[in-house]
Amino acid sequence: MQQFKEVTNRLINAETSRSYINGKWVDGNSDVTYEIVNPFDRSVITTVKLATKDQVEESFEIANIAQKEWAKSTVNQRRDVLQKAADFLKNNRQEIVEILNLETGGSILKSNIEHHLALEILEESIKYADEIYKVKEIPGSTEKLNHIYRLPLGVISSISPFNFPLNLSLRAIVPAIALGNSVVHKPDIQVGLSGGSIIAKAFEYAGLPKGVLNVVLTDINEIGDAMLTNKHAKLISFTGSSAVGRHIGGIAGQHLKRVALELGGNSPFVVLSDADVDQAVDAAIFGKFIHQGQICMIINRMIVHQDVYDEFVEKFVERAKAIPYGDQRDPKTIIGPIINERQLEKAIAFIEEAKKDGVTLALEGQRIGNVLTPYVFVDVGRSSKLAQTELFAPIATIIKAESDEEAIEIANDTEYGLSSAIFTSDLARGEELALQIDSGMTHLNDQTVNDAPNIPFGGNKASGLGRFGNPWMVDEFTVTKWVSIQTSDRKYPF
Repeated sequence: MQQFKEVTNRLINAETSRSYINGKWVDGNSDVTYEIVNPFDRSVITTVKLATKDQVEESFEIANIAQKEWAKSTVNQRRDVLQKAADFLKNNRQEIVEILNLETGGSILKSNIEHHLALEILEESIKYADEIYKVKEIPGSTEKLNHIYRLPLGVISSISPFNFPLNLSLRAIVPAIALGNSVVHKPDIQVGLSGGSIIAKAFEYAGLPKGVLNVVLTDINEIGDAMLTNKHAKLISFTGSSAVGRHIGGIAGQHLKRVALELGGNSPFVVLSDADVDQAVDAAIFGKFIHQGQICMIINRMIVHQDVYDEFVEKFVERAKAIPYGDQRDPKTIIGPIINERQLEKAIAFIEEAKKDGVTLALEGQRIGNVLTPYVFVDVGRSSKLAQTELFAPIATIIKAESDEEAIEIANDTEYGLSSAIFTSDLARGEELALQIDSGMTHLNDQTVNDAPNIPFGGNKASGLGRFGNPWMVDEFTVTKWVSIQTSDRKYPF
């Protein structure tokens, strides 16, 4: 089996196993160390000394000072840094893909997709680095000029998850830097290299002034809410669970901080009566099982019209049986390991509870080491725990709808509203129905896992607040300033 070289990657070293604070690679001051492991066999990739709460507070102080100078940078300076960071990703593609593959347990295919998405974010940012200080004139009276500016917001607190760590970290870090802000970033420690250290290396290479980006390798048990409560944090960017998002939202509300929250999902994949079933099955297999189902946008519920239900189920199950699984370093692997034991046990508990409740299994998978092979439940009740839970595992649920209208109704029957999909031969009607689904994104004749740097990415309801993507995040990461200019003496009533 062809494999990546696990221990010879030149980007995994003593330097990248440290936090990056004020332009220096520093050991954490905690007595606690954390082993970053390969989820497939739990072999140690590197060991990290955790940063302390005091080091997080120090990082915010440094970022606050550095931001004031970075805010004075020219458009060309910002673009040059962003371009060089993109060059770093291009020049080190193989090594970065390898680290993504090892740390996240994602397939080589998934790791290459993530690298591509991350590079797109950097390249798109060059287009809007000139948005700060650009004046927009608003008509007023003949004696008054109204000028509207976007100014840097300040210090951004960025917290990213384990599943797409490079991509989901950069989508907050990059617009912040492009728009004259500074950042204190905490990646999920399980993926501290690809979610943090590699990004710090890229911007170090790019010549970003010290203190503008600070990456702390630590965990919540060590620092508590320090990333949320710091007085210098003007915006908290978080991608993760809705439960944690609510906690962050509560604290942010108390402190009057902005938030950009991309939270959980329960994405519906609706197959209407006139759909091309073969094409729908192709899309559903990809959109359910890429990265073992550990994606916020993953297909969580397949809602299929009764006229095509049996055909869809039969073809989907046959395809699911054939998906290659195992060691993610094997280029043939599609389904690799679940990220950790806790998540794996959680997935198995959902399966066992559904079986106990009598939900029909069309395909029973198995646990092989840290890999969970596909499970397919059919005739799932729309209000069942299985249907209402974000599963984050290779567990497929298929629900029968009696009509196209009921299918849309079922699609909305969830507290979440991130991504969704509709398969139909009637695109005009499909678009009308897309507007009826209460989610931030709906994809016609495609699956639910889609992203791009120039679209409004985000969710409704319990799936989040705010939108990423150019130009929507420009407003998120800047503050709007009105400057009025009185061009002649004004007469006042008293």
